[in-house]
Amino acid sequence: MRAKESPLSEEKRFFRIGEVSEIVGERPHVLRYWESEFPEIRPKKTRGSHRHYTRRDIDFLMEIKRLLRDEGFSVEGAKQRLREARREAKKEERPVELLSDRETALRLELIAARDALYGILDLLDSKPQVERKERPARVVVQEIKRGIHANSSSTRRR
Repeated sequence: MRAKESPLSEEKRFFRIGEVSEIVGERPHVLRYWESEFPEIRPKKTRGSHRHYTRRDIDFLMEIKRLLRDEGFSVEGAKQRLREARREAKKEERPVELLSDRETALRLELIAARDALYGILDLLDSKPQVERKERPARVVVQEIKRGIHANSSSTRRR
């Protein structure tokens, strides 16, 4: 059985780069590059130079991803858009609102749900299997996933 604490618990204040990479859906080297390009992202660094990101850092990373990947902005264009959003928020004396805040919250919920489901699979696989030699639950889930991917790729070819 896996006794893994979800990296997304509500009281958690800081996240390691691997956790942030999973949440944002980008590889760590991309996050480090964005950190060098966008001053809004300022993870705290430990004595060993490990990065600890806050939830606000994650929100900005999600917004940057949205601007670059979904909206098709260049890095310079995304910087300009974020400067405009900061300027408007300052003028109206309110915090910067990011369109990706809701997406970040949903991603956190989905990752937590996935971790919980894997925990259930671990529990099911740890129970003694009945005499008719049931397949482990994890194997069944993998077969279902393969079937879903096969069906979705065959419908795309039409």
